[in-house]
Order: sequence, then structure tokens, then C-alpha cells
Amino acid sequence: MSSKTKYYIGFDVGSTTVKAIVIDAATDKIIWSDYQRHETKQPEKALELFQKIEQDCGITDPSEARCFITGSGGSNIGKFVGAKFVQEVNAVSLAVEKLYPNANSVVELGGQDAKIIIFKEDVESGRKKKIPSMNDKCAGGTGAVIDKINAKLKIPADELCNMGYVGIRLHPVAGKCGVFAETDINGLQKSGVPSDELMASLFESIIQQNISVLTRGNTLRPEVLLLGGPNTYIRGMKECWQHNIPKIWEERKVKLPEGVNPEDLIKVPENAQYFAAIGAVEFGKEEEDHIGVYTGSKDLEYYINVGREVEKKKFSGGSKTGLSKSEEELAEFKKKFSVEKFIPKEIKAGEVVRGFIGIDGGSTSTKAALISLDKEVIVKAYQLSKGNPIEDTVEILGSLKKQVEDKGATLEVLGIGTTGYAKDILKDVLHADVALVETVAHTQAGLHFYPETDVICDVGGQDIKIIILNQGRVVDFKLNTQCSAGNGYFLQSTAQGFGYPVEEFAERAFAAQTYPTFGYGCAVFMQSDIVDFQRQGWKAEEIMAGLANVLPKNIWLYVSQIPNLAKLGSTFVLQGGTQHNLAAVKTQSDFIEERFKGSGITPKIFVHKHTGEAGAIGCGIEAARLYENGHRTEFIGLEKVSKIIYKTTREETTRCYFCKNKCLRTFIDVKTDLKNENNFEEERAQFLEQKSY
Repeated sequence: MSSKTKYYIGFDVGSTTVKAIVIDAATDKIIWSDYQRHETKQPEKALELFQKIEQDCGITDPSEARCFITGSGGSNIGKFVGAKFVQEVNAVSLAVEKLYPNANSVVELGGQDAKIIIFKEDVESGRKKKIPSMNDKCAGGTGAVIDKINAKLKIPADELCNMGYVGIRLHPVAGKCGVFAETDINGLQKSGVPSDELMASLFESIIQQNISVLTRGNTLRPEVLLLGGPNTYIRGMKECWQHNIPKIWEERKVKLPEGVNPEDLIKVPENAQYFAAIGAVEFGKEEEDHIGVYTGSKDLEYYINVGREVEKKKFSGGSKTGLSKSEEELAEFKKKFSVEKFIPKEIKAGEVVRGFIGIDGGSTSTKAALISLDKEVIVKAYQLSKGNPIEDTVEILGSLKKQVEDKGATLEVLGIGTTGYAKDILKDVLHADVALVETVAHTQAGLHFYPETDVICDVGGQDIKIIILNQGRVVDFKLNTQCSAGNGYFLQSTAQGFGYPVEEFAERAFAAQTYPTFGYGCAVFMQSDIVDFQRQGWKAEEIMAGLANVLPKNIWLYVSQIPNLAKLGSTFVLQGGTQHNLAAVKTQSDFIEERFKGSGITPKIFVHKHTGEAGAIGCGIEAARLYENGHRTEFIGLEKVSKIIYKTTREETTRCYFCKNKCLRTFIDVKTDLKNENNFEEERAQFLEQKSY
């Protein structure tokens, strides 16, 4: 230790938080510490903590301190304050060896990373050797998954910290991927599972993921230290580790100390959230005196205010402009592509409105449209799915009926068509006239409004459909069946992660004067790119612009694998809920036009005037076509729809064992033939009490 060194600063810049400690060089005691979320602003939060350290510890001469930094964002920030970077596993290991020499395993969960370190004695040297393992390709099983689910459930932070695991009913939740976990949680939430059971189930899935994958076949050896924010602050996480690890010890016959409760061998140590920062200092103590001399916070402050913008402009992977070249170009684009607000057809009091209903029962939303005899849209409705297609359909048909009756008119349904993933069950329940595959439904709607259509690009919440036509006939069809890249849900969840509703996505993205360039492909990898760009200092609106920019590459190059758009035809119709996002439309139209350069052809690009409800309109038009050909509907009627009785069964008895995935299926029982409509509630109660499975 240099005679001038008074303080050691340990700094840990993670993907979601910044942790810092100050150790008195003379006493080797922690005299200052702080742990804060950086909300994607790593440099700003780091600067704030460095300035607090200088002020609170009275550091007037920076050279009195030496700084050692670790974490995913440490190397970038460290160069501005004179800090020496320390690799995370080394840092954590050094802290464990100093503070808990009897520990033989470490599990650290961070915002987007997870580490397991198992210590074993080296027979030759007699020293402990470490077997580290980190997640390198996926953020499944980390604090980010908890954050994302918690944002959806809107549980206050203090309440989340007190949520338990012991004695709470668990439900199957995918742990391997955060996207799959969120999908499972959505379904469970819609079926009425309370938030404490949802979170306990999530804790279980995260811990099982880490035990099965990160241990790489090794056994966590006692004592086990639980480190990182989620393990430190969330009671249920600690309880879940303490429940699951002893079961493994029992199965593998691991010898435990006599007279000790196995759960007591799994602990959250004091300062668990600061172990990486503490270990960084331990590493630094062995370095030469001139290594890691703190230079103060001024250079970091300059980088944030000036240098970062200069650096980004020089960055070869970034755009030199925003999504539009000028305000005039953007205004012209909006004028051309903004979808006009839908105005329902005029309905007069006393009128009998005769028409056809189309229903699109999708995975994330349900859409319905009432089509007139001359195939005009009279009224339409859109709602997010509640997880049960019968419930969604009852509500959305009620909405159409109400829109008509609120005008003092009466609705007569001449035919009904269904599409979407729930098309078949809806056809059976409603006695609909046709269950139309989505390709045909979307083609019907596209050609009805845009007769010269060559290509329909439908981008929904969780799927992408490319329909290629030739003189009104489908000649090819592309659908993303195994990957979520390029879908609207990823854009929506990213915006929400930045604190913006999806409705503001375009406004924020258009405000960016530059943006980073994403590599197109898997959404999981793009999520990692987002973290990297945040570390480099890219702002939220710039990242959102970058995501909008990569969307057409994911659609056409990654999912559809059609680089030569000009060979498909010249008239493109963009539809699906994602096309409400004008930033996404801008990049798609620019991408399509770019592919026609040099061909002598100017492509015609339209955003469908009913972009979110095209599928529903298409099957409504098909019901009208059948009527014109003499078919008469057997639809059960709107009155019976409102009195449909249904129940959902999702439990162990409905689990499928036909493949190794062993999915938990949802069975829906429906009753439409009431014996006595005047005793609806009594008959409903009897039906719900019956055991189906």
C-alpha cells in the first residue's frame, strides 16, 4: 500500500444497477456504500456515485484514493476515472475467499447475468480452485426476468421483496427463456392465478434453470453463498434456493455437517450485493502503487456532456441521421401513411342493420367487424385477449351489438366467419358459417380494399405473415413459426422497459437524430445488443429508432429470407397491429423502396385502412360471399351468445405427455343449449360444479 493511499474505491457497474464501496486503507473497513438502479443510464449514475464519494468521504485530492472497477459496464467507465478493471468472477471469488473462507459455492444473480462458482480443493497444491460458469447467450434465469414480469404485475418494490415461496402453490413457468416465462405468466394471470403464486412460480423456474444449466453437471457444495440483488432483497428467492438445494444434496448423498439444518448452509451474507466491488478492491491491493490511482470524476462528467456525442458520431456502426432526412420528409411521410381515424357507418334509429360478422381470435388480441351487404365496414371492435377465446368472443360480439343498439337500431346477423388460432373452437361454439385460415382471411381483406395487391405483409404481436399473390391468387406464404424476431411485441416490451407506452414509440424514435445499427436476427440477441448500446451511452429514443430500423431486415431477410423484393411485384400492403407504429412503417417503406432502386419501377406501398382488423374483415367478407351463393347461416344468435356457459380446466390432469415438453394444456368446456333460459344462473352453477377431467 502506498503511504499516500487513504481509500480504496470498489465499483461494480452492472446491467441494471451500480454498486460502490469505499474502504479505509488503514483499518480495512467499509466506510461508505451505495446500491442504485441506473435505469439504463450507467455513466450518469456512476458519475453521481463518484461525486457522492468525493463529497461524503472528503476526498479533495483524488490521488489519495485508488479505484478498482468491475461489472459489465466497468471497463468503459473505468477509463475515465483512472480505475483498473477487474474481471467479475475473479472479483467475486476474492471477496468470498476473504470474508467466507468456508464457502464452497457461490450463486450470484444480477440484472442480466448469472454466475455460479464452485470451489474445490486442488489435491496437488492444497489450494482451492474455482469452477466458474456464467450465462453467455441468454438472460433467462436472471433479475431481468423478474423485473419484466413484475412490471407487468405492477407489484410495489417493497411488496416484491417480501413475497415468499414456502407454502405457496406453484404453477409451471418456463425458465429457460424470459420470453417464454412471460408468455406462461400471461396465461396464468388471465386464468386468475394470484400474484403471490405467479411470483413464487417464477422464483422456482429461475432457480431450476440455474441449477440445471449453470452448474454444468457439478453439485453446489455447502456452504452456499447467495449473492446479487435478487438473492439479497427478495425473500422468496432465498427460500426457494433453501428448499431446492438440499433436495439435490439428499439425492446425490452429499455429506453435510452433523447437527446442522441443511437450509442454514445456504445463506445470504452481509453485504451480499457488494461482493464484486469488495473483491475488486482485494484484487487491487496486490497491484503496484501506480495502478488504479483515482483521477476524479471530471473526465467522466466531460464524457457524458460532450465526449459521448462526439464518439457516437464517429461510431461507424451508427446512422448519421435519424429515421428521416428532414422535417419536411417526415411530414410528407406522415401525410401519406397515417391511417385515417375510422368513422362507423351511419346508423339510423329504428333501422334493422343486416350484416355479417368476422371474428379474428388471435393469441394476444381479439378483433371483430360487422360487414354490410355491400361489404362495407359498419362497426368494428378490438380488445386484448383475456386468455380465454370464448370469454373474448362473448365480450367482443356484445361490443358490436351495443354499438348498433346505442343508435336505436336492431342488429340482424346474416352470417359469421372466424379466423385466427381460435377459429375452430369458435366455429363449433357459434355454429359459424366458415372457419377461415389466416392466409385467406388476410388476402380477402387486402384485395377487397387494394385489388392490385402483390404482397401482403402482416406484422402482429407475436407473428409475421408474408402473403405473395399473383393476379389475386396466393402463390407463396411465409410465417415465423419458431422465432419471435421482428414482431410487434418486442417493440412494445422494449418501449415499456424504457418507461414509454407503445403508443409513444414512433414519436420517440422520430426524435432521435442518430441511432445504433442492430444486427438482424434473434430477439434474445437484440436484447443483448440493447444492453451493449446502453453501456455505450445511446439514449432510449435512439435505441428505439435502431429497433425500428432493423425491423424490415428481420421481416424480409431473417424470417422470410426474400432479399429480392422487386421480383414479388410492385404493390405492397402493410397490415397488422404493428403497422399502427409509424416508425415501423417508415423503415419498412424505406426498405422496400430501396430494393427497387435501379429497376425502373416505383413500388406502391399502402398501410391497410383497417390494419389491426384485416383478418376479421376478411372472414366477414367470406361469410357475405357464402350468403350471396345461397348459403343461410346456422349462427346461434346474439342472445344465446350472451348466455354461453363455459369453464376452463388447467391442472395436472390436463398435462400432455405425448412429447418431452410435457405442456400444461387448457381444456375449455362450453354449453350453449340451455334447458331453461329463465334459470340461467342456476344452470350455470350446476355446469361449473360438474367434474370434466
